[in-house]
Amino acid sequence: MSESKIRYEKKTVYEKAGEAIVKLAYDYAQGYVRFLDASKTEREAVSESIGLAEAAGYRPYHFGDPLKPGDKRYYNNRGKNLFLFRIGTEPINNGIRITGAHIDSPRLDLKQNPVFEDGDLCYFKTHYYGGIRKYQWLAMPLALHGVVVKQNGETVTLSIGENESDPVMYITDLLPHLAQKENGKTVADAFPAERLNILIGSRPAKEAEKEAVKEGVLRYLNETYGITEEDFQSAELSIVPAGRARDVGFDRSMICGYGHDDRCCAYPSLTAMIDADEKLHTTMCTLVDKEETGSDGVTGAQSSIVVDLIAEIARALGGNEAEVRANSKCLSSDVAAIFDPAFPDVFEKNNAALLGCGVAMCKFTGSRGKSGTSDTTAQLVAWVRRFLNEAGVVWQTCELGKVDIGGGGTIAKYMANQNIDTLDLGVGVLSMHAPYEIISKVDLYESYRAFRAFYNFQ
Repeated sequence: MSESKIRYEKKTVYEKAGEAIVKLAYDYAQGYVRFLDASKTEREAVSESIGLAEAAGYRPYHFGDPLKPGDKRYYNNRGKNLFLFRIGTEPINNGIRITGAHIDSPRLDLKQNPVFEDGDLCYFKTHYYGGIRKYQWLAMPLALHGVVVKQNGETVTLSIGENESDPVMYITDLLPHLAQKENGKTVADAFPAERLNILIGSRPAKEAEKEAVKEGVLRYLNETYGITEEDFQSAELSIVPAGRARDVGFDRSMICGYGHDDRCCAYPSLTAMIDADEKLHTTMCTLVDKEETGSDGVTGAQSSIVVDLIAEIARALGGNEAEVRANSKCLSSDVAAIFDPAFPDVFEKNNAALLGCGVAMCKFTGSRGKSGTSDTTAQLVAWVRRFLNEAGVVWQTCELGKVDIGGGGTIAKYMANQNIDTLDLGVGVLSMHAPYEIISKVDLYESYRAFRAFYNFQ
């Protein structure tokens, strides 16, 4: 056997796949950027995904609906969690091919009583969501997205700061001339969470009896959107970076944008599901909420909704739900940490994902002694290797940094806990969890090709 047959070496998509694939990757990225810009919250991601699904012939599903081979349906869970599924011709007890991505991203959420005035300035109080480095959110234009649900049930949708004519919001930072004391602190101590206040106004309202600037802001919100201060208590409002995703590099090979983690995996999972032409297998794409905070809640991966939906599909097709889950396979389509030459000490390069080297496979996540991981079976990894190689997909293996340096998790273990064999596979990201992250266009496209091959593989 030749040396090339027995050695494993990572190579870039540019080397292995050729110029035709690279061109397709650049074209595919255009649709992704549109999706990313329109999906800065999980609610917006669900709405955009439903639009794509309905254009491809998917229609709503309700528990108890009859199902038959060829049906293309979607289940919208509270506007923040979405399931697409297509019924195949083979017996349902053969299992379901599932991809699972999350559509929430790190951000700043408004507190329930957010509006306050101090020093003749008006602010929103925030509570950060997910793992962020707080200093990265200072001194940059920010936008407000979300919903306010009034007591009468009326929902007001807000998106302020994205259009050129919109005002933006802002978190102030300390000028360097007065920052000597701050410079001596650790990053964690220098940027306390309660200081992440959003500047939203400075003009006092006329004839206001007290807190005139706050009064002016509240009047504006009431006159423009019909909401009152009490309405914030039944609202889901988030602060996200303002502005659109952009190409990075003179070669335009990368994309800088907010929310790559994990919408850069949600989009290829979704579009692969829509584009897959295999009719034999029953397939499912799940887009879940709350991954960044532990996957809890009614729209998270730990909710019983996943098991409930599989049980309903099994019942409608005369199958056994336990056998369906036991024979199912899931790709937890989540991001990987790309080796960054600026910070080499935290990576073990031989087992790190490299930018441009294709979709990244992670057998286990967790931290330190593999705590909090499901650690995928070798059998599933071998099966995935097989279909990736047969489809000509460029792929690589990775883990999240050096042992004992840190760690993290995905929804893989929650799917695996339901007796569904699960493996992490997704796009590598630079500057993960920053307001603006970086991905490679070819890695994005190889992820799409991987998910499509997964759905189609016999």
